[in-house]
Amino acid sequence: MNKRLLLIDGHSMAYRAFHALPIENFRTASGQHTNAIYGFATMLLALLASEKPTHVAVAFDVSRKTFRSEIFPQYKAKRVATPDEFRSQMSYLHELVTAFGISSFEIEGYEADDILGTIAKRAEREGAEVLICTGDRDSFQLINEQTTVLYPKRGVSDLARMTPDAVVEKYGMTPAQYPDFAALRGDPSDNLPSVPGVGEKTAAKWIVEYGSLKELIAHADKVAGRVGQSLRDSMDHIILNSELTQLVCDVPIDFTIDKLAWVGVDQQKTNPLFEILEFKTLKERMKPILLKSETALRSEPEFMLFAEEMSEGVLTPTEIDTKIAQHTGAFALSYSLVDEKLHRYAVAFSPTDIFLVHSSKMGDWATNYEVKKIMHDAKALSRINPVVGVDFDTSLAAYLLNPGTRSLELTDIQERWGDGSAINTSTPEQELLTSARALLSLRDPLTKELEVRGVFDLYKSMELPIAELLAQMERVGVAVNKKELEKLRGFFEGEVSRETKLAHESAGREFNVGSPKQLQVVLFDELKLPKTKKIKTGYTTDAESLDWLHQKTGHPLLTHLLRIRETKKLSTTVDGLICEIAPDGRIHTHFGQSVTATGRLSSIGPNLQNIPVRTEEGRTIRNAFIAGKGYVGLLTADYSQIEMRIMAHLSNDEKLLAAFESGEDLHATIASVIFGVKPQDVDSEMRRQIKAMSYGLAYGLSSYGLSAQLDITPVEAQGLMDTYFQRFGGIRDYLKTVVDEARKVGYTETIMGRRRYLPDLMSDNRQRREVAERMALNAPIQGSAADVIKLAMLQVQRAIDSEKMKSRLLLQIHDELIVEVVAGEEEHITILVKREMGAAYPLRAPLNVSAGLGLTWNEAAH
Repeated sequence: MNKRLLLIDGHSMAYRAFHALPIENFRTASGQHTNAIYGFATMLLALLASEKPTHVAVAFDVSRKTFRSEIFPQYKAKRVATPDEFRSQMSYLHELVTAFGISSFEIEGYEADDILGTIAKRAEREGAEVLICTGDRDSFQLINEQTTVLYPKRGVSDLARMTPDAVVEKYGMTPAQYPDFAALRGDPSDNLPSVPGVGEKTAAKWIVEYGSLKELIAHADKVAGRVGQSLRDSMDHIILNSELTQLVCDVPIDFTIDKLAWVGVDQQKTNPLFEILEFKTLKERMKPILLKSETALRSEPEFMLFAEEMSEGVLTPTEIDTKIAQHTGAFALSYSLVDEKLHRYAVAFSPTDIFLVHSSKMGDWATNYEVKKIMHDAKALSRINPVVGVDFDTSLAAYLLNPGTRSLELTDIQERWGDGSAINTSTPEQELLTSARALLSLRDPLTKELEVRGVFDLYKSMELPIAELLAQMERVGVAVNKKELEKLRGFFEGEVSRETKLAHESAGREFNVGSPKQLQVVLFDELKLPKTKKIKTGYTTDAESLDWLHQKTGHPLLTHLLRIRETKKLSTTVDGLICEIAPDGRIHTHFGQSVTATGRLSSIGPNLQNIPVRTEEGRTIRNAFIAGKGYVGLLTADYSQIEMRIMAHLSNDEKLLAAFESGEDLHATIASVIFGVKPQDVDSEMRRQIKAMSYGLAYGLSSYGLSAQLDITPVEAQGLMDTYFQRFGGIRDYLKTVVDEARKVGYTETIMGRRRYLPDLMSDNRQRREVAERMALNAPIQGSAADVIKLAMLQVQRAIDSEKMKSRLLLQIHDELIVEVVAGEEEHITILVKREMGAAYPLRAPLNVSAGLGLTWNEAAH
């Protein structure tokens, strides 16, 4: 039997798993974190199934004290301390490896890669094929015709096969030359200094040109220029780097290759371990692999066989239409886009019944609600090619289960929730086929978890239909007046030019107004203005600092600098809009449904939520947004004080509810209660202070933050807050309760049950804990506002459809909806939108909607 040895750097790969999987989603009822263990286990099982090794071993680091740190005490000294959440998982990782029937090694004074190198070299001498799975690039020096390094590109599931050819292709040198290259390049993560001014390209060029570091050092005097001198000046640490990056391949380990033979996983050990770690779904999904039988572990998964024979599974659009018509039940649909156009797609009816379609054409089934589809990020396709009847969307499900996640890639979701099989990314075709299969396997476990966490109804009734509506809105886009935008751009550019000349006159000389360094010289050295906040490069010159300086000194230069920054920002906004105008004369923004942790929608390409509205010039940009051909105007409708109304609803504060019921100016009414005066006696300053505090409290505003906003002392601010809470005890009690409850259960909830997980509420780090506490205050209110506007959008669209109106919903910006209005429907659509938005959710402080009509977005403002 040919020996195939799999070696794994346990610490390296577990640490990558720790950072790849969100820690807040992997914790047992007793509080034990498990993300590193889970990620490592799924990676291990995927490797065992795909690589089919005959022998396996795992190496771990013992500590950071090795022979390298004795030679160079600063070795790895700048690395952050290992997180406690990771360290607490290490003993379980060792148990896991043992339960999998795998030998493990750790030797005091050596690193895991030294151990792997030692085992690899002995295995090579015995004629074995060696695979080394590690995230340490120093291992590239071990690569040869017998040894391949499996290097993680992303997470722990996407591995690059680093062969001798792959190293040459990536670095332009052989694996044997790699440690010489690494010595020149240095490594910040190991605290190994680089040669100043020498990057990877120059380092690679020298090694290739001279053949080795030894030869380069011997001919260092021939290397010309500043980099040559830098090389000669750095000779001592280059030689030290070379010694430290060279792996030791004769570590004193007592082993034989035969003792590393792997005979399978022992379920009598894994089952109780999985019970302790609460890996219930993982245990079920891995049954085909968790058998103490070489035969079962050596068998190729059926879907991989199919992927390799995929030419037999390629169908024409007509053929796939026929198969879909004959199929009952939902099927999985994966797709690939090229230049925002459908390129090809795959359809999976079962794990072995998967077909590839090399076409951008989809039949009537795509727009048939009765034909149910399982997809990942259906909106991205539907904004280009309409797709309805999406019965399950894995990206939205994963988002609701972990709204704070940084990645919703299908590969990551499959790694966390799938059946143990990896998505094959070796070719675009295989990625589509295996993605379609993964979609089938993900629906049940994700559905179960959504139900367990009480968010399945939110998923089905809100997030899925909202995705379809957003795709429709993105396809339609919003019409813009390009000439108006170009006119504005010319005006703003002219203002920048004019103000720059005035700034030069005020300074007494020309300088680059966009250079912080030159600005510091002018402001602080030449004009002797008061110093701002100290930073590494001198003193800060950001907008906030310049505004502070302007208020303090009134210097005319600062007036011009602030004006330059204001108009540059407006000019940049206009430029961005012009670039995004499509051939149809409309802008088709992308609404981000799964970007914010609170559930609010975002907007990119361009960001229409970022158009300034507080200044007259900012509002003029909205004049460029118009009704398109066949429409007579735009309707805008928004909620009045929705977050304060939600605060009143959640806190059930009698005085705040009464303030809303009075129908008077809310902030003046609250101010009258706080200051003990009649509403008519509340002046503008009183109202401003109360408005700032009312909104700020929901965001965890401190007395210091309030004092900065209101330009009063922290003591005065604290007194104001104390009085506020005395008068509005319901708000005080609610804000305290919401944090306490979140700390107890680990999450907050909105009025619709949307959760935000906040594990840092239990952090020992005060700063992280306080940030989480502010999030706990804000998430239920901002998230509930997001729920309300989404409900409103769905109800407005359903009413438009049921009443067969031709006006259409275009945009959702914060708490505002924008509708393109057809002639003759102006009054009807206004009534409809106000009615449906007002009835979106029965708050104790009823929703209040205002609306306006106009030829442009700005004119429609109210």
